[in-house]
Amino acid sequence: MKFLSLTSRNIKEVYRDPVSIILGVAMPAILLVLFASIGKNAPVEVFTANSLTPAVAVFSFGFLTLFSSMLLAKDRESAFLSRLLTTPLKPTDFILAYTLPFLPIALLQIVVCFTAGIIYGVTLNLSILPALTILFTISIACIGIGMIIGSLFSEKQAPGLASAVIIIISIFGGVWMNLKMAGGIFAAIGYALPFAYAIDTTRALLNGYDLGSIVITLYWVLGYTLIFFILGILCFRWRTKR
Repeated sequence: MKFLSLTSRNIKEVYRDPVSIILGVAMPAILLVLFASIGKNAPVEVFTANSLTPAVAVFSFGFLTLFSSMLLAKDRESAFLSRLLTTPLKPTDFILAYTLPFLPIALLQIVVCFTAGIIYGVTLNLSILPALTILFTISIACIGIGMIIGSLFSEKQAPGLASAVIIIISIFGGVWMNLKMAGGIFAAIGYALPFAYAIDTTRALLNGYDLGSIVITLYWVLGYTLIFFILGILCFRWRTKR
């Protein structure tokens, strides 16, 4: 539990800028309301509440990549982290300390998106619990990507790369379109990444599919989450030993 002191400090740093947090939570919900309203007037499957809500939630997690990468990159280039590297903390401890502060934001993003989604008709059934679990898992994966970016790139480079991740989630996650209908390179790249699997799986659960029928995609999401965090630890260890 050596990382708890650093975690506490990082929590203070993260919540020192509430405007960014509000942006990362409120903007996706506003987009959900906008496109759900469009869907009511021009019925399109991808703009229904059951389709939009998980998609917008995953889109919102891209902001976790942005916030986490910026915090780690800033500290890595400062004397603060240089001093901490002389302590007994391991790379795993550092990654955990820079991950935990963002988990409450992820939960808040899920709650806000689903609250808006319920207003527009999200189906409430027992499958919503595994659906929320999958969304929380992919949120951790997005934080893991932030750890990779923050470990490898500078404070000036990190925001641009993290913003590219948000665009990738939008285009290749199937947030605003059906990837299977798009086909081609969009589907090929999309289904080589975990975001489309998380969105499709959550949509299926909200539409009444049982968890057993989509267990393979669940493993895909869990596997990518582990890979991102292992890479984050390895990247941090490599950069701090240079």
